Amino acid sequence: MSEAQSITGEQSIARELTAFQNNILVILAKEPMYGLAIKRELEDYYGAEVNHGRLYPNLDELVDLGLVEKSELDKRTNQYSLTDDGYEAVLDGIEWTLSKVVTGDDRADEIRDIVENSY
Repeated sequence: MSEAQSITGEQSIARELTAFQNNILVILAKEPMYGLAIKRELEDYYGAEVNHGRLYPNLDELVDLGLVEKSELDKRTNQYSLTDDGYEAVLDGIEWTLSKVVTGDDRADEIRDIVENSY
C-alpha cells in the first residue's frame, strides 16, 4: 500500500499525492490522453526524460485511487482521463496554493492576469 492509499479522512487525497502524480492530474485536466502523450507533457515540464517505469505505476495508482479512468483505445494503447474526483483533487490543490500565494490585491491581480492569459 502506498503512502497516498494509507491516508484517510476528509481531506482531499490530492494532498497526499506526490508532485509527480499531481502533475499528471493537471495534465489530464485539459483533455484525455494516452500514456505517451502524458509522458511528452511531463518531459516538456521537467526538461528531462520521464521513464516508463515511473509513469505507468503512477498512472495505475491514480486509477486505483479513482482519480483517473483508464480505457482501451486499441490493443496496445490506453487512454487516461480525469474522473470527477480527479478534477476535484486538481481544484483542491489550486485552492490551497492560492490561499497561500494570494496575500493581497497586488497578488490577486497577478493571478487574475495569469488566468486571463492562459486560455
